[in-house]
Amino acid sequence: MTLLTPTSGSEANRLRWLRYLALGTVLILVTHIALTQTASQPLVLPKNRYRSGEATLAAFAPVSAATRNSIVKLNVNGQTVALGAVMDANGWILTKASEIKPGKLTCWLASDLEVPAELVQADEEEDVALVRVKAPGLTPLRWSEGEIYIGQWAVTPGIAATPQAVGIISALPRKIRPRRAFIGVRFDFNTTSPRIEELLPGLGAEKAGLQAGDVILAVNNHTMTNREQVVETLRDYRAGQNVKLRVQRADDSFDAEVTLMPPESTLPGRDYFTQPTSTRLRGEISARAEGFEQAIEHDTVLKPWLCGGPLVNLDGEAIGLNIARAGRVTTYALPGKLVKRIFQELKSLARQRAVTVP
Repeated sequence: MTLLTPTSGSEANRLRWLRYLALGTVLILVTHIALTQTASQPLVLPKNRYRSGEATLAAFAPVSAATRNSIVKLNVNGQTVALGAVMDANGWILTKASEIKPGKLTCWLASDLEVPAELVQADEEEDVALVRVKAPGLTPLRWSEGEIYIGQWAVTPGIAATPQAVGIISALPRKIRPRRAFIGVRFDFNTTSPRIEELLPGLGAEKAGLQAGDVILAVNNHTMTNREQVVETLRDYRAGQNVKLRVQRADDSFDAEVTLMPPESTLPGRDYFTQPTSTRLRGEISARAEGFEQAIEHDTVLKPWLCGGPLVNLDGEAIGLNIARAGRVTTYALPGKLVKRIFQELKSLARQRAVTVP
């Protein structure tokens, strides 16, 4: 009998096959582990391809190329506070009024030139300001005459080669009511008439001299017949605005001017009201983010200082004026028709103030 040894041909072949088998087993195990890890750890999109990533914004560069000379960046005392939309070649610009604080107002152009600017007029109702700047190379925005559609791209360009941000239209133009403000009364729920049962200390009704038992007959000359009408009418007014109330007291009636106020946490009855609260999830929002006649809603993530400039479509045509960051993924833009109306009204007021208007 011949004994097989490690050096014999058959034994060497057997050992070689054992090594191959072992190596194959290891490779199968490694592949299985890798596949298992891949399944449990999904691929992560590179940050530059996020919606506001560099690669994504670069894809919209043609929109910026078509609009950057129609936009300015407004500074107060050297700090950027808002963007502005060029409305005509004579240097008339619209922006967000509440961001233009007292101080030295200048604006940066796409040509990298900084020039003086002048605040001429403001529409407090829609939070729009008319600014005048004397500078070469300004191109008026082209305004879209087409329809706006939910789901269409909405681009916020600036003066750079790529947009500031992009998003999607999420709601068509609608009224955006202001944050709740109050005259400071509780009504008598034993009757449908707007009879005052109690005055809340420190709010406008008490300061205006109203008393328990008074009945509100009218708000700004609009007749009121029940308390629901009063509450609904006051929902359209912001804190700080005044309303004229026609009040019945016993056999007499009189007018009272009442200032609407937000209920402070130190006032009794604060828990009686429901008031929106900010959360970290909402992010930084505009100081004035509600109370607009009409607004387009889009999901672009904008810093408040990026408001005041145009919202444009993929053709580089303006469809609105960004007016407020209202939530984490909620930004409002005044629609083009409203913006153009405001522009003409503010120019007319400027004429009345003897401001030179071409």
